[in-house]
Amino acid sequence: MDCIFCKIINGEFNTEFVYENEHVVVFKDIHPKAPVHLLVVPKVHTASLNELEDKSLMGELLQAVKDVTKKIGLKSYRVQINTGKEAGQEVFHLHLHVLGA
Repeated sequence: MDCIFCKIINGEFNTEFVYENEHVVVFKDIHPKAPVHLLVVPKVHTASLNELEDKSLMGELLQAVKDVTKKIGLKSYRVQINTGKEAGQEVFHLHLHVLGA
């Protein structure tokens, strides 16, 4: 598979993870749109939110947002999910953007 996020998850780019658990990795966006811009990415490849059927993974993604923001001391933030090219999704591996100051 030629998915950049799968390659990051597999360690092909030596990306530093801000947070990791059994289901999710979190790393800094290389083109940040805010002072804090993290990507929360499931370890299993899922193209977008439209293809996500695992309800427990949905919970894992949101729990990872809570855990990583607590870990870095970020109290105010927004979470964004772009689904589909027309909505701005550029990498077709589901990911949540966490943006804060």
